[in-house]
Amino acid sequence: MAADILKKIVEEKWREVETCKQEVPISRLIDNSKDDIREFADAIEARSSQGLPAIVAEIKKASPSKGVICHNFEPVSIACSYENAGATCLSVLTDVSFFKGSNQYLENARAAVSVPVLRKDFIVDPYQVYESRCIGADCILLIVSILETSSLNQLYELGISLGMDVLVEVHDEAELEMALEVSPRLLGINNRNLRTFDVNLQTTLNLLTKIPRGTLIITESGIHTRENVEMMMDNEVYGFLLGEALMKEENPGEKLKSIFGSLG
Repeated sequence: MAADILKKIVEEKWREVETCKQEVPISRLIDNSKDDIREFADAIEARSSQGLPAIVAEIKKASPSKGVICHNFEPVSIACSYENAGATCLSVLTDVSFFKGSNQYLENARAAVSVPVLRKDFIVDPYQVYESRCIGADCILLIVSILETSSLNQLYELGISLGMDVLVEVHDEAELEMALEVSPRLLGINNRNLRTFDVNLQTTLNLLTKIPRGTLIITESGIHTRENVEMMMDNEVYGFLLGEALMKEENPGEKLKSIFGSLG
């Protein structure tokens, strides 16, 4: 079922991109690209190099598996609460059809804070990379499981050439091998199995020995408690992307503090 959902998401994403190309030519995106870029990877490294948690706090209204997660959804106030709670960076879902996201959510959230912002979406075409820079994203996500090797290389190089950082996401060893071909500075390990939606934090730990030293690792999905964080930090994983664990709470910023608290 999960694999079918992912397939549907990607198919819909291609349709959306073709529609957007008709409405807003890529030339206009290039002309309107913003040059105000915040250093996402540097922010992660500044924390990780000190043995401190580097937190990417996510703004997400819904998901295909859980439906609406946050009913009182106010991206600006959520962004501010995250920054005040010590988030290193933000992640904003912009997919409309399956996550009820919006490019406007990213623009509004970023304007309200000073930390770097990741555009969380299903990027399959260069058009979306230019679009990401146009809406102010400091970093984009590339999901290896939905890309061919040639596309991964093309999209990665384009993102870097536009001044953005690129978070390359993997779920298993085969995807990791493909990801390492672009020598990513930022590597996300998603602990959620895309075929079953099951979450297992061991996914991150199992891949650590296969990742070159110096790579900035961000563990994604399944981080809910202080114990989860401490286990990762004990294994020298300092980057954390949290979404659902925060968004389902009435005060996401307070939940962030309760998980990380005195850890730095």
